[in-house]
Amino acid sequence: MFIEILEKCIGCGLCAKACPLGCITIENKKARIDQASCNLCRSCLESCKFEAIEFPEEKKQPASDLSEYRGVWIFAEQRENKLLPVALEMLGEGRKIAEVLNVPLTALLLGHEIEDLARELLEHGADTVLLADDPQLASYRTNPYARVIASLVSERKPEILLIGATTLGRDLAPRLSARLGTGLTADCTKLEVEREGRKLLQTRPAFGGNLMATIVCPNHRPQMATVRPGVMEKAEKISSTAPKGTLEKVGVKLLADDLKVLVEKIVRTDKVSLNLEEALVIVAGGRGVGNQETFKLLEEVAEALGGVVGASRAAVDAGWIAHAHQVGQTGKVVKPRLYLACGISGAIQHSAGIQGAECVVAINKDKNAPIFACADFGIVGDLNEVLPQLLKELKGR
Repeated sequence: MFIEILEKCIGCGLCAKACPLGCITIENKKARIDQASCNLCRSCLESCKFEAIEFPEEKKQPASDLSEYRGVWIFAEQRENKLLPVALEMLGEGRKIAEVLNVPLTALLLGHEIEDLARELLEHGADTVLLADDPQLASYRTNPYARVIASLVSERKPEILLIGATTLGRDLAPRLSARLGTGLTADCTKLEVEREGRKLLQTRPAFGGNLMATIVCPNHRPQMATVRPGVMEKAEKISSTAPKGTLEKVGVKLLADDLKVLVEKIVRTDKVSLNLEEALVIVAGGRGVGNQETFKLLEEVAEALGGVVGASRAAVDAGWIAHAHQVGQTGKVVKPRLYLACGISGAIQHSAGIQGAECVVAINKDKNAPIFACADFGIVGDLNEVLPQLLKELKGR
């Protein structure tokens, strides 16, 4: 979709001033638009007094008959025949939404020889588990998974579909959204539901985490969202030995085109993967750490405490540590028992990511740093002096 500048353009520059992204320039008395940067916000169109800008016609999806759609579905992601924690988190959140809307909660489970996982979902409160068990679904591939889920959704018409914002979920969800002709809100950190209009209020960080946007999908169903791992509370296991839910095995019908991509081999790295969301102890560094070398000191402290290393966005942007370590609205939302913040100022984007921590200890030279407002214990001092003393004490024990 390309925006056209017509011959009517006189190069007045009004559109360039109106563009919030700065992707319009005036060259030889005519506007030029950087199409790669444009997000089609239409600010330039509204500012132009000469009708010299033309937008392409958008093909709109016809609105869904909302009365046909009922029920809350969650996609229960599993890897190597084990449920991911985010599956239980979405089950817990899905239960709250289902109770408000007075509808059943259904878990979608895809894989091969995983009936025991279906029972686990029932034990954690799913009213129904739709189990698609097939050798072709043993390892994740986009097209087979999208085909099976889209077929089920089109047939049974749930009004809400939640998917974890994992690597797999971020690949699968937009494919489903396109196939189903509905909207998708990615990386949500909060979900609420409007009982009267049955609208899902989907909240996510926007503009680099500087504000929170609440998005609705008023005209199409299902309402789809990917949910950031580690944000929602996990569903509790039901005490009853015999869960009341229903396990339903569904047929799998795949086309030849779905099977063009084959998984020949899965290669796993020997390095233990970083799992900030599940860590009990996190030692995190920010801009105040000063350099990449000092992060080695944080690694020593984390190892002594049996934890992992985290970081603020400033440290990641500086290139001192990989993005996988980032904590905050634009990184990972964490809930450790101990969060040790070293040289982190405590901007709202970072503080929002550690609200679930049981105990926050902050080390910062600036006694007025915002991080102290959300810390249980604060140490005003140089981390290069405090951490070696802490490390010596830990090793002494």
